[in-house]
Amino acid sequence: MRTAGLSPSSEFRLVLDSPLGPLTLSAGPEGLTEIAFGDTGGGMACPLLEQAAAELAAYFAGQLRTFTVPLAPAGTEFQQRVWAALREIPFGKTATYGEIAARVGNPKASRAVGQANNRNPIPILIPCHRVIGASGQLTGYAGGLDVKQKLLALERAEL
Repeated sequence: MRTAGLSPSSEFRLVLDSPLGPLTLSAGPEGLTEIAFGDTGGGMACPLLEQAAAELAAYFAGQLRTFTVPLAPAGTEFQQRVWAALREIPFGKTATYGEIAARVGNPKASRAVGQANNRNPIPILIPCHRVIGASGQLTGYAGGLDVKQKLLALERAEL
């Protein structure tokens, strides 16, 4: 899907204030390409970024459980499969790395799933915060474990 008004080489950026601190959203012609924790510098906004910002604001306000903004994360075929599996984890639920590995057809690939999680360029919308260790413990998160805890608590409070 091509977003109207974006040329193939354009990159648009928007910094969003959120309960987690600033988030920098980036988009290209196919969709949202990145959410970075922190303010990495804004730029030109576009309708797609405005949609993403509105959806994130509604999510943080407890008014949205499913995102509809087009996503265009760059990654390997395996990473794309893992990220697709992450998007299938229901709001307010969690899955283990092993469960995701099984969903993508390689039950022994828990570590590779962890690496794909680590490289997820669009956290929150591709909900890698919903992936936990086999023991039920929270494991690494790009925004920090405190952010992962906040996201999981937000979702559980809104069930």
